Amino acid sequence: MSDADFQIDDRPTKPAIMRGLRCKCPNCGVGQLFAKYLKVTDTCPSCEEELFHHRADDGPAYLTILIVGHILGFVIHFMWVQFRPEPWVMATSLTIGAVALSLFLLPRMKGMVVAIQWARRMHGFGHNG
Repeated sequence: MSDADFQIDDRPTKPAIMRGLRCKCPNCGVGQLFAKYLKVTDTCPSCEEELFHHRADDGPAYLTILIVGHILGFVIHFMWVQFRPEPWVMATSLTIGAVALSLFLLPRMKGMVVAIQWARRMHGFGHNG
């Protein structure tokens, strides 16, 4: 048997990523991906796709830090050039903004990483078809 005999159809990556960013199942897009804030469900409640294979680890946190850092870098520059606020006002507002934006983005980044792993059949996602 050749490698072509074992080739499995590709799963569409872009729709899976969009579903992951919405915190939905990468397979059906209907079921919730998370049981809690960052706890991925073992199986999709809608389509029964197994999701426990994921290995998101630190990737979502790094992506979140990268995005939040770039956004807040622009905001710091804009605030300083336009308004020249007191340092304590700037520090307080940017801290609140960084925490809020991080809490918003982190589950979405984890959903995206899980969806990419599902679409690329990584870490055991390819065994059940």
